[in-house]
Amino acid sequence: MLRKFKISIDGKEYLVEMEEVGGTPQAAPIQPPVQPVVETPAPQTATPAAAETPASQAAPIAAGADAMPSPMPGTILKILVNVGDTVEENQPLMILEAMKMENEIVAGKAGTVAGIHVTQGEMVNPGDPLITIHS
Repeated sequence: MLRKFKISIDGKEYLVEMEEVGGTPQAAPIQPPVQPVVETPAPQTATPAAAETPASQAAPIAAGADAMPSPMPGTILKILVNVGDTVEENQPLMILEAMKMENEIVAGKAGTVAGIHVTQGEMVNPGDPLITIHS
C-alpha cells in the first residue's frame, strides 16, 4: 500500500510516496523503574601518572543510574567536554557515528559533567551509559 506524505525542507515542499512494508508496529516494553545507586567515594591517592593524564583522556569511570544512555549503536568519534565542565541544556557533548552519519549527543539538562563513561573510538550499543551530568 502506497502512502503519500508532504515534506517541507528549507521552505520547499516535496510530495513523497512510500510503500508500507508488512508487520505491525509494536510498543516498546515498559521497563521497571531503576533504583538510584549511592556510591561512596574511595579515598584518592595521587600518582604521578594520574596527575599527568588530561581529564579528556582519562579512563572511563563507572556509570550510575543517572548516566545518559546511548540512543543507538555506533562509534564515539569525538568527546567535546571534560569532567568538571559546566554545560547548558542542548549543548553538544559528543559526536556518535551511526550508519555513516555523525550524530550530536546533547545535554538533556544544564549542570556539571560528573563523569564520562566512554572513550574516543569506542563502540557503544543502545542504552550504554555515555556521560553523567549533575545539576
